[in-house]
Amino acid sequence: MIATAYALGLSALALAAVWLAVLITPLQPVSAAGQTVRVGAAPLGWSLSGPGQLDLFGQTIPTQAHFVGPIRPRLELTRIREDAEVARLLRSGDHERLTLEVGRKLASGWVRYGAWETAMAAGLVLLPLAAWTGLRRMPPGRTVLVLAGGLALVTAVNAVGFYLLASGTPQALREVRSLRDLVGDSPPDPVPRAEGPPLDNVRAVALGDSTAAGSGNRPLPDPSDLDRACDRSADSYPQALARANDWSVLNLACSGATVRDGILGVQILGEQIAPPQIAQAQRADEASVVLVSVGANDVRWSDLVQLCAISPSCDDRASTAYFQDRLARFALDYRRLLRILAALPQHPEVLVNEYYDPFGADVSCLEDEGLTRQKAEVLRSRLAALNAVLRQGAKTAGFTPVKPDFEGHRLCSAQPYVQGPADHAPLHPTAAGSLAIALADQKALSTGEN
Repeated sequence: MIATAYALGLSALALAAVWLAVLITPLQPVSAAGQTVRVGAAPLGWSLSGPGQLDLFGQTIPTQAHFVGPIRPRLELTRIREDAEVARLLRSGDHERLTLEVGRKLASGWVRYGAWETAMAAGLVLLPLAAWTGLRRMPPGRTVLVLAGGLALVTAVNAVGFYLLASGTPQALREVRSLRDLVGDSPPDPVPRAEGPPLDNVRAVALGDSTAAGSGNRPLPDPSDLDRACDRSADSYPQALARANDWSVLNLACSGATVRDGILGVQILGEQIAPPQIAQAQRADEASVVLVSVGANDVRWSDLVQLCAISPSCDDRASTAYFQDRLARFALDYRRLLRILAALPQHPEVLVNEYYDPFGADVSCLEDEGLTRQKAEVLRSRLAALNAVLRQGAKTAGFTPVKPDFEGHRLCSAQPYVQGPADHAPLHPTAAGSLAIALADQKALSTGEN
């Protein structure tokens, strides 16, 4: 009976040690194809097969590839710039070497992580056993047997988990050509440069959605049909930067734009068709600054706010799952945009604007719209999640994230920087709000701080 209890206790300790070791063992960094990836194991589950895990800008995305075993790979992207070696390989057409390099290094990182995890699990077993044998004042011979038994058992458990049940994982990783293979996103064709002469006098280019377009504010003087369709304003923050610095700014932002439909692809606006913003931006080949405001339309922010307003609560499982799914999709599209911006030949300084918090402590002016303080808190938390993706992605790419400060000037305040429910573009910045965003960008450009 005592021997059985000891065996069961030791088995439980070994399993707990493996579970904890998977959580705390440092991920192993590898670099290939212009990307730095940390390789480790996803949290243990009960299933014996399933997808791995890709951590992209703080979002957890299941891999398209499936792996056998309860211990499956976790990959965390930490750098996305292409280095000189990758650029040389791409120019030379040596894609086979590049392909082999990605998979080989991922597999090597997985094997190295397995060795570290085994050592961590062994330590997690030996420490409590050593303490237990010391408290029991066991003789040296028996102490050695107890420690050796614990070490053998945890090593056997790891061998089953890593080297038996997950024996196919290294080969599956060797077959990975790029991270897109893991998430099912095929390599996109490069966005071509738009037709037309170079725009040599442009100092800064603005890409993005209605926040950058300045929707709801004073219209541009002598606007084009596309300016009207995109709801571009003379009071947008790119225009404010232009006036303050005497710059020529090309504001390509358009109301309703997403990364896919607007920045990297065409945007249909009724009878107007807006060409890809990035294609137009490439004509400004001497621009030293690129301003980016994107993400709200990708996660359907406006729909989420409206749904929140008419629903009894905003944090139900259905709407939360919908938001998380949209955010994960945006993270992948955003990664593609960041790679394209990093490859611009003039290497401009790129500012990625996070979204301001429109909701203050007082939301009394929104009660008739169905938005309570509790609902505003839910929306604020989702906006914070979107901003985290924007911020982490910008830092990963070596760009500058910028957070505008609307403190004291949110909705329902005496002097709001945000348009209210009765205005032309609710929740969008007023002219004063656009100026506040411009000031935050100006500070980032001047000091390198945000």
